[in-house]
Parts: sequence; structure tokens; C-alpha cells
Amino acid sequence: MDFKIKHDIKGRLRVHILQKRMTCSQADKLMFYLQGFSFISCAKVYESTSDAAIFYSGNKESVIKALKDFSYNIDIDESFISSSGRELNSQYKEKLITKTVLYFGGKMFVPYPVRAVYTALRALKYIAKGILCLIKGKIEVSVLDAAAIGVSVLRGEMNTVGSVIYILGVGEILEEWTHKKSVGDIARSMSLNIKKVWLVNDEQEMLVSSSDIQIGDRVVVRMGNVIPFDGVVYSGEALVNQSSLTGEATAVRKEQDGYVYAGTVVEEGEIIITVKESTGSTRFEKIVAMIEDSQKLKSKVENRAEHLADSLVPYTLIGTGIVWALTRNATKALSVLMVDFSCALKLAIPLSVLSAIREAGRYGITVKGGKYLESVAKSDTIVFDKTGTLTKARPTVKKVYSFCTKSPDEMLRIAACLEEHFPHSMAKAVVRAAKEKGLVHEEMHSKVEYIVAHGIASYINETKVVIGSYHFVFEDEKCTIDEEYNDLFKSLPKEYSHLYLAEDSKLSAVICIEDPLREEAPSVIEALKSAGINKTVMMTGDNNHTAEAIANKTGINEFYSEVLPEDKAAFIEKEKMSGSAVIMVGDGINDSPALSAADVGVAISDGAEIAREIADITIAADSLNEIVTLKVLSDRLMKRIDLNYRLIVGINAFLIVLGIGGFIMPTTSALLHNASTLAISVKSMRNLL
Repeated sequence: MDFKIKHDIKGRLRVHILQKRMTCSQADKLMFYLQGFSFISCAKVYESTSDAAIFYSGNKESVIKALKDFSYNIDIDESFISSSGRELNSQYKEKLITKTVLYFGGKMFVPYPVRAVYTALRALKYIAKGILCLIKGKIEVSVLDAAAIGVSVLRGEMNTVGSVIYILGVGEILEEWTHKKSVGDIARSMSLNIKKVWLVNDEQEMLVSSSDIQIGDRVVVRMGNVIPFDGVVYSGEALVNQSSLTGEATAVRKEQDGYVYAGTVVEEGEIIITVKESTGSTRFEKIVAMIEDSQKLKSKVENRAEHLADSLVPYTLIGTGIVWALTRNATKALSVLMVDFSCALKLAIPLSVLSAIREAGRYGITVKGGKYLESVAKSDTIVFDKTGTLTKARPTVKKVYSFCTKSPDEMLRIAACLEEHFPHSMAKAVVRAAKEKGLVHEEMHSKVEYIVAHGIASYINETKVVIGSYHFVFEDEKCTIDEEYNDLFKSLPKEYSHLYLAEDSKLSAVICIEDPLREEAPSVIEALKSAGINKTVMMTGDNNHTAEAIANKTGINEFYSEVLPEDKAAFIEKEKMSGSAVIMVGDGINDSPALSAADVGVAISDGAEIAREIADITIAADSLNEIVTLKVLSDRLMKRIDLNYRLIVGINAFLIVLGIGGFIMPTTSALLHNASTLAISVKSMRNLL
């Protein structure tokens, strides 16, 4: 590809692509290509100017070579282009520019008689819409628009009609654009990002890249994992959570020959599916349709604004009638009709919410609906899971103690063989430790069974093997310790979390895992308290000693140790019944019930897929600071909405007074009203942080 360098500073390169015109599709292809290099941290492509800004690490020559090697003929996932939003932005920018050029160009170059006829014809659409609304027995904003435009047409004030229609049109474009972009942003962040899947081949399971899967292949999906492809159940049985596509939280039972969809989550059970769609590209469109059809985007303040807007219409019409009856002055009556509170309320409030959702996305925060931002703003209690949430998402294995004749490395190898099938930070730590030691293993066990918040059970050569918590291994499975190892067991270091491995009901190993506290956790807890969170709680399945140490270091108000998933959910329900609004933050399968029970469920993105699917908000950044960002953003959103209410009422009331007093004409009233509506709406789209 031919290009020239326009600007060059260390770590950043701006280039101009030497071609007449760059299409949106070409811009997406170039951006997709550039983002595929590890030395490029960020790339932005501007199709309107055929420029690209590239942020990189390392040496500049690597970037230049990559650009030279680029061709528009590269293979690219079509779902990336279809969901990028670039075409949408270009389309709506063009609509706005066209509308503005036609309006002002017409006023300058088109004779008034011709313009008046054209404006009258356009007015018919709004008048017809108002009449249709009345026929349905409703008095809404469209009736008010129709009345204002219709009276102005009858009075021959076509410039006023033209101004009103232009402002209404711009408002509609801005609202539609912001809504579609926000929906697209949410859908993109909810789309699949599954890199590895378990391929079943001749009864053997192999971990392969999802891009290698073909139609007809069979993949196994276990509890807590996202189904990566559309397909038919070949064997097994599972409860599948389809809320990300249908909006319904109740899991659906899937058996042999049942159809499953990409992006849904296995809540319980295990299934092998025969792949029918290997790309999962329809996932984006399905999510968009679900969001568009549901009321998830609507917060209470949005619904209140809509209802208030419609309920004010009759009062505006009555006010117009009263002014005319008292003054017999049609001009003063029309001044009231030209100024209504409703369109500003209907436009500015939803734009505020949708813009806040979009802004949250810039900080790696995915918000699945406006009502969740409102709930965060109202929340006074926050509950944290410990492992992978308050502690780092990458715990590490510090030591393995063998309680049998086998070596610690052999025990670690067995543990990794079992743990690699399940999405939990502790399991990932075991698998990572085995990999770092080069402990390669073949699948040596039979079917594995995962018991939520407890552990894993399986068989190796007819020997039952269990791995998990103390409660699971010693209390549920009744495992024992050989006497000769009692002293070793008592001397296990208490500063670590312990994972117990037993064979044939005998303890055979203890894996000590260091789960260090996130550096930012204490400051985050303090910042949340300053932001209005009165009660901070930590709940964990870990032992009391470890839990107490973490709680003391972070400054958390309350902590509960050795709790089960249902205990977390029950605690949250109890808090809600006492009048508290609760945020739950977690990352594991065992956090799912609590995430569902809370007013707002927040999932840390490195955790289990089911936690991300069930949660109302997902944080992609590897930092708890984004929880503070979320709280501050939500609080500022509510303040902006309150300010919008005051501005809308104040400005419009002032214009009505000026109109009734005869200080301004209806044309000026309409212009100032619509201009203020547009100004408040544009202001509502500005960043909050």
C-alpha cells in the first residue's frame, strides 16, 4: 500500500493513504489489520481524509513495513465490518450535513413562493401524524407539533414552519443516531470473544483455536462456559441461559437434537454440540434486535421523562386556549403553542443516558441498560467476592505439598489435567503453573463433574479423584489424612489459599496458592465510601484467616468467610429487604446467583463467561478503579438529568412569559425554543468525566 508520513513522534505515527477516496469498508479492513500486530497498541483510521493514526511500541520500521505489506484483499471477519459502526456514523453525518445545507441553501437561493409551497407540503406529514394520534384517542407531542405547524401555516408564517420542521428534523436525526450508536456499542461489547474451544475427536478432547472449527465439528461445552457456535446437541443435557439473546433469565433445558445458539451460557450440565454456524457472525445482529425490542435501555428517569412529556401536552393546549380567551390575541396564544416542554424532555433525557452508556464504554465498562446506571447512582451497599475481584485475577501456585508417595510435580500434573476444563482463576493458576514447569499431560481421566463453589470429581484408572475446597474434600467427600502426614498438614502456611487433592478418599496433595491483594483495592474502597457507599462487604468461600487479613488491609466494613453461592444471594436479598440498594462485584461461576440477586451485578471480565453474561455491567479493565469511575459517572449522569429538568422548565417558562407579554413574536418563540432544545440535547451528549 502506498502512503506518506504526515506526522511522526516517538510512539505515534500519522500517515496519509495515497488513494482518491477511502470507503468505510476499506477503513475497517486497515484498522482490523493494524490491530493484529502486538507492537501496535492502538490504531485509528479516518475514511473521510484517508488518514491513519498509529500508536506503537518498539521501532517505527516495523510499522512502516506492516503498512507497505497491507492489501485490501486480506481475509477479514465480516462481523467486524458489519458491527464496527463506521458506516452508521458516516450515514448520519451525511444526513445532518445534507439537511443543514438544504435548509440554509434554500433560504438563500430558492424564491419564497417556491419555498413556501415546498414547506407546506412537508408540513402535511406532521399534521397528518398529529391527526392520527388524536384518532387513536391520544394527546401526545405529535399533536402539539401538528397544532403549532398547522396554525402557523394558516397564518401564512411559512418561515416559522420551515424553522420548526428543520429543528424537529435535526433533533430526530441526533436522537436516532445516538440511540443506534449506543445500542451498537453495547452489542459489540456483548459479542463473542472466544479464542479456544474443546474439540471432540474420536472421543478425545483437544483444546484448539475457535477459528479452526468447521461446520460439522463437535465441541464440548461445560457448566459456566459460553456456547461458541450455533449448533445441535449431539449428546448430553444442560440448562442454558439465553438471556443475552432473548432477555429471559430463566434457563432452558437442552437435550439431544435441541438447537443451541452462540453466546448463550451453560448454567448446569454438559453438552457436546454439532456445529451448524462456524462464525457466530449473527450474534451481533441478534443482540441488537434483543436490545432494540427490550426495555433494558430505559431507566426510570427516561420513562418518567416520556410520561411527563406526553402528560404536559394537554396543559400546553389548555394554556394556549386560556391565553386566547383572555387576550383575544392569536399571536400571544400562538407564542404558548410554539413553546412546549415535552420535546425537550423526550430528547434530552434519553440522550443523556445513552451518551453516558457510550462514555462508560471508553473506560472498558459495558453497561447493558440505562436503568443500571441509575441503580448504581442510588446504591449505598457494595458486596465483593474475594478471589479474582479484590485479589488479583492471576493468582499463582507457590508450593505443592505431597501427602503420598508421588512427587509434588506429579500431583500438580494431575491437578492441571482436571482443572483445565473449568473457568476459575484458581483453576487457571494451577494450569499455568503446570505449563511453566513443562508438565505436559494427555487426558487421563474419565468425564469430569464440576460442583459449583466446591470442586471437581473424576476417575483416573477407576480411582476416584477429587480436588477443591476443604469443605468439599473433607466434609462432603469424607476424605481422610494418613497419620504420618498429620504434622505436615498442621504446618501448612496459613497465608496462602489451599486447594486439596484426594485420591480414593485419601488426601494426596495440597496446592498452596498466593492470591495477592490488588494494589488499588484499599484506595478503591475508600473512594467508594467517599462517593456515597455506606456499607462495603466481602464474601468468600476461603478460610476465615485469609478473609480477615484481606478485610483488614482493604478497610472493608464486614466480611464473611466459607460461604456458598446461595449464602451470597441470600445476604443480598436480606440487604434489599432492609431498604438498601446493592451492587455485587464478582468474577466466578459461584457469583452468578448473587449477581442476579443484586440491584446491579458487576462482573470482572477475566472471570467466568456465565458471570459476564448474567451481570448487568462488565468491567474489561484489569483494575478496580473502574468501579469508582462507574459510580462517579452514574452520579454525574443523575445530576445532569436534574439540571436538564431545571433548564427545560426555566427556559421554556421564560419564553412563554415573554410571548404572552408581547415581547417576542411566535416565530422568535419557536426559534428560541427549538434552539434551546437542540443546545440542551447537544450538551447532554458531552462527556461526563
